Amino acid sequence: MIYVVDEPDRRGFAYGTLDGHPVSGEEAFVVERRPDGAVFGHISAVSRPGRWFTRLGAPVLPLAQRWMMGRYLDALAGR
Repeated sequence: MIYVVDEPDRRGFAYGTLDGHPVSGEEAFVVERRPDGAVFGHISAVSRPGRWFTRLGAPVLPLAQRWMMGRYLDALAGR
């Protein structure tokens, strides 16, 4: 765990990859309740190839991240 967000109208966490993982980076997931009652989810990801073999696939890394982001958002939406 990198950090935890524990505020009255914001909750969430961020985590990072472990040493030796094929990709080096972190992801954060935060849910925010606005004064008007609207609820927003924020997901952010930062990464780079962590091993020699993932450097070969570096051009497709952003595509994989977008695909995973879509899966996270689908899960939050109950799809």
